[in-house]
Amino acid sequence: MPSNQSNANFNSVSRRSFLRTAGAALAAAPILTEAHFARAATLADGAVPEYDPKGVYIDSNENPLGPCEAARKAVIDIVPNGGRYAFPLYANLTNTFAEQMGVSANHVALFDGSSAPLAFAVLAFTSPTRSLVTADPTYEAAGESAKVNKAPIHAVPLAKDHSHDIKAMLAADPHPGVIYICNPNNPTGTTTSKEQIDYAVEHKPEGSILLIDEAYIHLSDAQSAIDHVKVGKDVVILRTFSKIYGMAGLRCGFAIGRPDLLKKLNDFGQMPMPITGMIAAQASLMDTDLVPKRKKIIADVRNDTFAWLKQNNYSFIPSESNCFMIDVKRPGAQIRKAMAKDNVFIGRSWSAWPTYVRITVGLPAEMDAFKTSFKKAMASPVTAENEMHELQLRVPKAFYS
Repeated sequence: MPSNQSNANFNSVSRRSFLRTAGAALAAAPILTEAHFARAATLADGAVPEYDPKGVYIDSNENPLGPCEAARKAVIDIVPNGGRYAFPLYANLTNTFAEQMGVSANHVALFDGSSAPLAFAVLAFTSPTRSLVTADPTYEAAGESAKVNKAPIHAVPLAKDHSHDIKAMLAADPHPGVIYICNPNNPTGTTTSKEQIDYAVEHKPEGSILLIDEAYIHLSDAQSAIDHVKVGKDVVILRTFSKIYGMAGLRCGFAIGRPDLLKKLNDFGQMPMPITGMIAAQASLMDTDLVPKRKKIIADVRNDTFAWLKQNNYSFIPSESNCFMIDVKRPGAQIRKAMAKDNVFIGRSWSAWPTYVRITVGLPAEMDAFKTSFKKAMASPVTAENEMHELQLRVPKAFYS
């Protein structure tokens, strides 16, 4: 554990320097994760307490269930070998994952989560003349990598049903480098139909890559786009063990696509994988009950929260994932700050929707604490706080300048 002085120094850094440091390891390819964006929002709010085990942290789309029992045991058993790189684990896990996805092993590339291949894909296939087309709001990491690449960005508002507006995205640029689809979407937790994904594959401009982020797919009934990879389309799919598998802190993920596409990602290099992450992922894939069991647990808690929100006449967007958006009818930072005083930490807002806040689905007791704190915060008067706070939180150049 870091010392108190280390914590004090960490908490005193600015949002700008924090994210610049986070991306410093690979200056040409900054790897920003959900944790970085959540932390940046907290820093911008000016509410950065010491970590409290009793706090309710529903701001980072983490899975409070953590790794499954088989994964925990596998991690404990392999710790004595922590001095090794254990390269055979790479092949074992890659082969297992490829078999379960129904593709050959050379169609999958192993990474420490899905953040690195997301950044690498955008950097590989965009340029100052080949844009990124993305939804708005959606996960910000693709846009940050595009800005590093000096690529134009076309942010297309979500459709009325909060799915990706595929036709509008295809019309945004006749020659984009990457069309990014997060399905289910982060932050809304809403899905885009397989029919719409199929339409995007068939009608996208020649030479463009569809980057389909399926980080949250196990939590929903959405269909994977893996069939397009199997027939050699210009599609790269991202998967992570951070969400339903509860391994955000252990780090493991995959990119899935044609070997020639994956080579462009791998050209950016990779740090050695943590053996704990690889062995935990292997054990998780062997637990055939894990996904359906956890999907139901999270859905039950989410639906209970939705029922409470409806009962209290709060406006929210129904979700199929482990996060959802609530319209608090004021700058979101006001509610975040008020709830932080109760040791309840909720998620950020997006510049497109500055009055919405994102909530991660936690444990039942955590959501009970959320309900109490949220109701109190919403009963407080709306202040005249400048809404530019929310807009400044999203200024991309501040990440690196």
